[in-house]
Amino acid sequence: MSNKAQQKLGKTLWEIADQLRGAMNADDFRDYMLSFLFLRYLSYNYEESAKKELGADYPTLPEKDTRTPLSVWYADNEADVQEFEKQMRRKVHYVIQPQHLWSHITELARKQNTELLVTLEAGFRYIENESFERAFQGLFSEINLNSEKLGKTSTERNKKLCTIIQKIAEGIAEFSADADTLGDAYEYLIGEFAAGSGKKAGEFYTPQQISTILSEIVVLDSQDPSSGKKKKFDKVLDFTCGSGSLLLNVRKRIRDNGGSIGKLYGQEKNITTYNLARMNMLLHGMKDTEFEIFHGDTLENQWELLNEMNPAKKIEFDAIVANPPFSLRWEPTDTLADDFRFKSYGLAPKSAADFAFLLHGFHFLGNEGTMAIILPHGVLFRGGAEEKIRTKLLKDNHIDTVIGLPSNLFYSTGIPVCILVLKKCKKQDDVLFINASEQYEKGKRQNTLREGEEEEPNDIRKIVDTYKHRPDHIERYARRVSLEEIEKNGYNLNISRYVSTSLDEVQIDLKAVHKKLGLLNESIIANTDKHNEFLKELGLPTI
Repeated sequence: MSNKAQQKLGKTLWEIADQLRGAMNADDFRDYMLSFLFLRYLSYNYEESAKKELGADYPTLPEKDTRTPLSVWYADNEADVQEFEKQMRRKVHYVIQPQHLWSHITELARKQNTELLVTLEAGFRYIENESFERAFQGLFSEINLNSEKLGKTSTERNKKLCTIIQKIAEGIAEFSADADTLGDAYEYLIGEFAAGSGKKAGEFYTPQQISTILSEIVVLDSQDPSSGKKKKFDKVLDFTCGSGSLLLNVRKRIRDNGGSIGKLYGQEKNITTYNLARMNMLLHGMKDTEFEIFHGDTLENQWELLNEMNPAKKIEFDAIVANPPFSLRWEPTDTLADDFRFKSYGLAPKSAADFAFLLHGFHFLGNEGTMAIILPHGVLFRGGAEEKIRTKLLKDNHIDTVIGLPSNLFYSTGIPVCILVLKKCKKQDDVLFINASEQYEKGKRQNTLREGEEEEPNDIRKIVDTYKHRPDHIERYARRVSLEEIEKNGYNLNISRYVSTSLDEVQIDLKAVHKKLGLLNESIIANTDKHNEFLKELGLPTI
């Protein structure tokens, strides 16, 4: 499916959402809309796999027969259902009962059937608790089908759900139902809902353009980025994964390059966003064995997987990406001061957990891996505890690149932010500074990075290529800076200290200017005298 068609599908679904949500806020309606899209994907994938599994035994129904083929097969082959579902679990990793399939749900909606709400609720519970071999408990925990926001009575709620589902079914009927198409539509909707949610969106969404920069950077060879992308990654982590788009972007870059990826790991504290991430993974055609998303607090390190005390058994990642909440207030304790993630560097201050997030991720970075994290500019120059952490990271030669981005790129904040690229075993003994703060297209509400369309500059490609080739100097844009120079600046990484975007003032030679003015003055006097001679001859008053 072409990019234009995918964009059309996303816009179609967003228009439906905008029309139907009424007084409901974007956050609430998002959960319904995305869950229905998810059910549609699971159902289509399951029915297509069932056709292959059953072959000639898959029922072909008359055009006017509104039953689902699987419901007919189940009714006619009760003795074989258990074995069939066992095979489906082995091949597609999940099972959906015929009455819970999207095709049956949409038929109930078309008929305004009073059983739709009950059937849908039962379907969600079945998918959460029984569909998958691995636990997907709570996947739809934020979907309250009995919410008064859908209607005051059960009848009103059922009617509203019928309308929503029917409109979605009609809107996506002409489009492909494959993983790439619906996955991209899901991402598009997440972005639109994020825009509609304002500052709340910062909790779960990294704009695709910035996600592209981070993912392009971490898939390059860590020791020699100019050699290109790696072909194989075993494990990739995003410890504040939100809706999972950053992880999926890394996967896409590797796959587009003909490479493979072992497993994606994500951690997310917000329950709603955690569920979004799990759905997002499945919607992009990933099997439940190919990813692991954990619901818990990153700073408290609640994930058992990351709590191995034995350094020899510690899990390490080939690539780490993150967009943690900016300058989050937290409660560092004496216990955390001895935590293996922080004890070599010290604790980030209460007022800003930025370095706590960074050190958490950095601890689990493999020696040949790359970490890219989005942070507020304050981490580059603030003093106190942050200065100590920054200084040690620099002295140990772990900070590879500092990238300054334009302001107002995020839904959650208008401030300019930076990307820090870190490595455990770094080849160069300098830091690359990229000042991309002036390279963007201004928008009414949101600024964007240009992507090279219609002969415009490609801001994203310029950032990635500069990181990739690590030039010594690009006027007003990038520079490699020695650690000695950084030390002389008190380990302050404020980007404008090293790469200023301002134009140099024109140097004026005052002696030359004075001489030129003198000559001009002499010329004026001589020409005035000559002019007055002519005026006298004509009997006119002189100047």
